[in-house]
Amino acid sequence: MPDAVDATQTPTPRRKPKPARREIAGRPLKPSTLMMGHGYDPVLSEGSLKAPIFLTSTFAFESAAAGKRHFEGITGLREGGAEGLVYSRFNGPNQEILEDRLAVWDGAEDALSFSSGMTAICILMMTYANANDVIVHSGPLYAASEGFVAKTLSRFGVTYVDFPAGATREEIDAVLAKAAAQAAERGGKVAMIYLESPANPTNALVDVEAVRDARDAAMPDTPIAIDNTFLGPLWARPLDQGADIVAYSLTKYVGGHSDLVAGSIAGAKRWINPVRALRNTMGGIVDPNTAWMLLRSLETVELRMQRAGENAAKVCAFLRDHPKVEGLGYLGFIADARQQDIYDRHCLGAGSTFSVFIKGGEAECFRFLDNLTIAKLAVSLGGTETLASHPASMTHLSVPKVRKDLLGITDNLVRISVGIEDADDLIADFAQALEQV
Repeated sequence: MPDAVDATQTPTPRRKPKPARREIAGRPLKPSTLMMGHGYDPVLSEGSLKAPIFLTSTFAFESAAAGKRHFEGITGLREGGAEGLVYSRFNGPNQEILEDRLAVWDGAEDALSFSSGMTAICILMMTYANANDVIVHSGPLYAASEGFVAKTLSRFGVTYVDFPAGATREEIDAVLAKAAAQAAERGGKVAMIYLESPANPTNALVDVEAVRDARDAAMPDTPIAIDNTFLGPLWARPLDQGADIVAYSLTKYVGGHSDLVAGSIAGAKRWINPVRALRNTMGGIVDPNTAWMLLRSLETVELRMQRAGENAAKVCAFLRDHPKVEGLGYLGFIADARQQDIYDRHCLGAGSTFSVFIKGGEAECFRFLDNLTIAKLAVSLGGTETLASHPASMTHLSVPKVRKDLLGITDNLVRISVGIEDADDLIADFAQALEQV
């Protein structure tokens, strides 16, 4: 039980686990090691080796003074946030342990968990964008992200300027200048630079370092946020290249079993705390059971992603030379020198999600998809099973055709997320499906 608090004294924070040891004999511990206990002490939960699921809506305060101090932190009257558990719309044990471990993977100071990746993205953007502001973003984005900026935020006076994923420093400078002028004319500011790399579904990479340098030169107080779902947390660490906030659909690789929906952001406290305040108001925090499942998944994320990445390399080696395949959007076989340069500087692996261009169009892609037997026809990615979909008619159906053509989301593009099955079995499945095209 927590120690008693004297109401006449400043309350002490809720008893929490001691900070996890991050090194042994001067050797920094890897995230895969820290995941096995970081942020949790069995002593505080009856000796349970794994954290229990805390299914409660509210938490008892050790004293009235402690309750007051917690709310002073939550409402912003005092810096530092809540020093204990208050109410499950704000925090909870499972969510706090999860957020501690998510921060470890990206080398971040803090992290927040959400009920979905889009909840994380929407609350993030709403935190920083006000009427008459401009958001600069790379393209393409996940259709729901792009739609939220173009269709929803626009209703509240927020506009956007975008640039292609592979833009150079000079091109990014020009876009930022255009955005700054547009914001000044409207009486607003450039609220955020929002990136997605690799882009969904083309796998085009953004030069985060070039974006950082351009931002630092023109608008140093504007945050750079990036959706790192396709490669994180194992194959890319955008905070190392100058991004301020990294966002995830935890549904994908981190969850990794196609059995939950969740999202997160991570970064320095100066960027995370304002988002936390809006999440506290709106809700949208991940539920305790999903947080517990994610704690389970984080312990094996490295193993699963490594296996999936090895499988993808073998599958793509087969697909690259197939007569019915027109091309591949796979980071292991980059043909463009600019994209290869970004990959070499930013990426630690090619990932396991890629696009394959079937010779023909929608009909040929549908024939291929309908004849798959091992791979499942579904629109998610990053799970233990292999998934395939047709973005132009599914996830990106709402994107206008002119923009889809501009972004390379063509009718002959199939997106594939390779799982952890046997690679030779997957190759055999793709081979027989292509025979039907």
